[in-house]
Amino acid sequence: MKRNYINLLISVAALLGLASCQNFLDVQPEDKMLEQTVFANKQGVNLALNGLYVRIGSNSLYGQNLTLSTVDVMGQRYSLNSQNTAYYPTSIYSYGDAGVKSKMEDIWRTSYSTIMNINSFLQNLDAKPGLLDAKTDSIYRGEAIAMRAMLHFDMLRLFGPMYSTVDSTQISIPFYDKTVSSVARPLLPANEVMKNIVTDLNNAEKLLEKDPVITNGVMSSTSSDFMVNRNYRFNYFAVKALQARVNLYRGDKAIALAAAKVVIQNASKFPWTTLANKNERVNPDRIFSTEMILGTYTDQLYKTQNALFDGASLDNIVILAPSTASLTSVFETDASGLSADYRYDPHWEVPANSSKTFRTFKKYADIEKKLGFRNTIPLLKISEMYYIAAECELDQNQALAYLNTVRNNRGLINLGSTANFKNELLKEYKKEFFGEGQLFYYYKRTNTASIPSGVDGAPAYTMDASKYVVPLPLSESQFH
Repeated sequence: MKRNYINLLISVAALLGLASCQNFLDVQPEDKMLEQTVFANKQGVNLALNGLYVRIGSNSLYGQNLTLSTVDVMGQRYSLNSQNTAYYPTSIYSYGDAGVKSKMEDIWRTSYSTIMNINSFLQNLDAKPGLLDAKTDSIYRGEAIAMRAMLHFDMLRLFGPMYSTVDSTQISIPFYDKTVSSVARPLLPANEVMKNIVTDLNNAEKLLEKDPVITNGVMSSTSSDFMVNRNYRFNYFAVKALQARVNLYRGDKAIALAAAKVVIQNASKFPWTTLANKNERVNPDRIFSTEMILGTYTDQLYKTQNALFDGASLDNIVILAPSTASLTSVFETDASGLSADYRYDPHWEVPANSSKTFRTFKKYADIEKKLGFRNTIPLLKISEMYYIAAECELDQNQALAYLNTVRNNRGLINLGSTANFKNELLKEYKKEFFGEGQLFYYYKRTNTASIPSGVDGAPAYTMDASKYVVPLPLSESQFH
């Protein structure tokens, strides 16, 4: 997606809202006449759909809170003390803190308003049969429904119970299907929400059966054609990857494995990063964009990177940075402080022109050229499919082979058969998903009883539902 095109999409998204500030979720469309104008032709439909993509890339959602900052802070990624007023309360799971409550409210409201905008988009397609050709209509619907599933799933992961045999029946969050209504939906048991998410993904898969990504791959291009750059959209393989993630969280390992294998069998469409990419210093592809099954574009990324991680300008008490001891432990550096792992250097560097002696996070730092992967945050990657396959595979030799495939493509040697598989998988999640928001959910999914503090010497956090389950925001709980 090119910048001038994105600016146009942002303008349309702002024009539509697609929602206004009304009632309990701020989700009702503002202007039916405007909607009818936008949905008068294919170009309008294109802009409306991309308006949804702009929304999920906002700082409220995958542009920051659910990737770079809030959820990663909850995973004890960074060394924070009480002087860091912005994120310290989040790091100690102080969900009653006013700042934390405001942040969670923002995540919740933006997620559900986007869900309602998705439903409005689908309703408008229903109201205009024949506006799009059958193939395009099917693909657009599949993308929208998959987006709705992902948003519900992440609200369930964040605000829902620890999803185990017992907790899966606990009341969790509401689920909003295609009907747009100002009436609050009831809070559902977590397993009912999960059933709806799985149904959405299954429907999306069927709708995307003619996605050109299946035969042609991602098709990176400077064109604004909606059927290229498929890894920036909820393409067929993104749906399969999300099915793998969802079903693993649900405990359906056989289904998760089958879905992951579909993507692995098409891994050539998402090729591993190379040593040349890793060593590129002027325009490094730190996000390993070729491996990205789904990513989000945000034109605020470098402003956000600097506000959170910039080693040259931020004070030590403000910056989000792991301690040196924590970082070297995660990446198992040698005596000279180096690691062969592609994810260590140049993702982590001691900042130049600074008094800091510790490495700071550079994964989303800007590059000189306006290459295709600028302003991009990965949401689903081929590496995760190998991790899921490794965790779900009953044959331990094959499971180890899946894990070693990722390690080999990160510059590391094979693990032997005597390796502690669970520990090694956790290490991979720690290394692979910095700035992508997945580690906290791994801990929650596996009911990890204790998480090492991000602060050196501090006791580990004893984890239970009081820390793993974020309370529902007031805007939702007051209606139930």
